[in-house]
Amino acid sequence: MADLPQWAQDMRDLFRSGSIAQFILYGNIFDVVPAKAAAGAGGAAGNGGGVKLLPLKNFLEDVMFAQFDVVIQYDRGKGIRPTKGADDFGDWLENLPEEDQPLLARAREPARALEIIDRYLLRTLNLAALVKDHKAGTGAGGPGAKPPAKIAVIIDFAQFVVPAGNALQLGGDFATNIVKTLLSEQLNDLNDLVINNPHPAKLKIPLPDENDMLDYVNFLQATAFPELARHCEVPLETLARRLTGLSRVGARTLIGKALNNDKTITGAWLSGMKKEAIERETGGLLEFIESPWTLDNLSGSDAIKAWLREDTTLLKKGATNALPMGYLIAGRIGTGKTFLVNCWAGELGVPCVIFKNFRDKWVGATESNLEKIFTILRALGQVVVFVDEADQMTGKRESSSDDSGLSGRVYAMMAKEMSDTRNRGKIIWVFATSRPDLLEVDLKRPGRLDVHIPLFPPQNPEEMRNLFVSVANKFKFPLAAADIPAMPAGLTLAGNEIEAVLVNVLRQYALANDPKPAVKGLLENVLRDSRPNPNTRKLEYMDLAAVKECTDVRFLPESYKLISIDAIDRRMAELRPYV
Repeated sequence: MADLPQWAQDMRDLFRSGSIAQFILYGNIFDVVPAKAAAGAGGAAGNGGGVKLLPLKNFLEDVMFAQFDVVIQYDRGKGIRPTKGADDFGDWLENLPEEDQPLLARAREPARALEIIDRYLLRTLNLAALVKDHKAGTGAGGPGAKPPAKIAVIIDFAQFVVPAGNALQLGGDFATNIVKTLLSEQLNDLNDLVINNPHPAKLKIPLPDENDMLDYVNFLQATAFPELARHCEVPLETLARRLTGLSRVGARTLIGKALNNDKTITGAWLSGMKKEAIERETGGLLEFIESPWTLDNLSGSDAIKAWLREDTTLLKKGATNALPMGYLIAGRIGTGKTFLVNCWAGELGVPCVIFKNFRDKWVGATESNLEKIFTILRALGQVVVFVDEADQMTGKRESSSDDSGLSGRVYAMMAKEMSDTRNRGKIIWVFATSRPDLLEVDLKRPGRLDVHIPLFPPQNPEEMRNLFVSVANKFKFPLAAADIPAMPAGLTLAGNEIEAVLVNVLRQYALANDPKPAVKGLLENVLRDSRPNPNTRKLEYMDLAAVKECTDVRFLPESYKLISIDAIDRRMAELRPYV
């Protein structure tokens, strides 16, 4: 294990360069940070291979600012607290002029607190300048007093001190011996004036990766949970890999929950607990798909199923360079886009999550939610991310005046994350929409969504029968192919409409007296009475949009394979007034 995590090394190097004296630390700030234990340190640290785990503020004070004379911490709840060098700060407060004493009465308020801290820093700088020029100081401690050489200021919960939408701003640099450090879980929770200020360095504290988690699991085995290996059915290396995506605190909680309750850590138990932990940590922004289905449950679509199964094989082999960055699934409403993803999730062997509604009414909250989601996804190792109704979820390049630029910011964040080639084979995006024409071209281009899969309602009687049987099996409805009558002329049914038909049949069957009528007769009656969907032009438009987006001719029904893009564009233009 390195002496310092990478973000801490970067922070140290930037400070030593003399160019940066303000830092914004964001991301995994509520976790513990591993640090080398001092020589002779006993207890758990000694048993853990000379490593101790510290909360972030303790790590900053004890490790990063160990050589500093004064450390001042501030948050709105606890106010200003000098945790190191309190005598100098206290003496200075006592010597404040009488007209400045009212400041202290409201010292917990951000504006007053920052003013007090800034004045203390300025006083120290001025005093240091006087001493350097060999002049008598007049600060705390009387004439000739030596001022503190190095001062660090830690501002915790910075989002409540300089919140998004507030014009409050921290001042500029003071000196190379004074450090201001703001702590916030999400960078976008802070005011733009702080985020875009050129003075502070923004350092992201990531969730532990697989190697970090293995170090931590070994540390727990050596310290808090010596029985861990005996109560774990999977090797510790596998345990660490399965825990990736959690913070160290979250991983310890999960392991402790098992061992302290005499439970054995099995693969199934671990998957369930990790799912709950991550959904809790993301506040419901992500939801894991636990699918009882496989692609065998999907009717037809043989070319599509073959492609997805080949990509599943590549994923399991670790051939990440041969995998697409993402997929776009397009098709009219009711063609089974969500069901296709659920069936694929049942075969993948890696986590599959649903991108939940991350939009929020509060300023900066939407961007903060996205940032949190991306942090978790990067830490999961390999994950398939399903974004339903993608045309509405992913924003627009050009925002309307109604949303104050939010849609544009969402689009920019999504575009940047999706195009990061370091995520190829690790974060696989799956967008689904019935209106792919409304999705920004840049988001659905190769390099973000490489494979575009179209879905259509049944194209012939055989496909219709197969889909009826498939939907019936999904709902455990006893239906044989022989029970399905010929479709009335002009009636085209997609999967959602077939489901509605079968529910109507079940309804009539349940209401009927004994002896129950034959299912075939009930189905004939329901189909005879069914009316065609009145939105035929809109549905045709959606079909053509899916054809236009298709990236492989093998995915298309025969009736669409020879249609030119120009012909599709002309027909879509004719249909657009009805959409």
